[in-house]
Amino acid sequence: MPSPRTARVSRQILQDLAEIIEREVKDPRAGMITLTSVQVTPDLHSAKVYFSRMGTPAEREEAKRVLDHAAGFLRRELGARLRLRYVPELRFFIDDSLDVSERINELLDRDRPAEEDGSRDE
Repeated sequence: MPSPRTARVSRQILQDLAEIIEREVKDPRAGMITLTSVQVTPDLHSAKVYFSRMGTPAEREEAKRVLDHAAGFLRRELGARLRLRYVPELRFFIDDSLDVSERINELLDRDRPAEEDGSRDE
């Protein structure tokens, strides 16, 4: 369980990064990216940033490349906003939990017996 400080820093990084990506990153491939969570190590030296993006797996990978390429810029911008002695190194990961839950729902719908049209004999 993260300490209250790391949880607070994670939330602040998530909030600030989302704003920076939306307003400061000029690459159009960075559009449609949604940051889902940030996990900061207890020493605050590293942060795992999870994101999702609608589209094909290739488009998600391209978005990851864009974020990886912009990591230095994003870290510098974070440093200007955060009041920390050390700004965490950013590592980006694709969050595919939405895809997994969608797939589970598809499987459940497929295996569920066909429901009646809603009319009953009364």
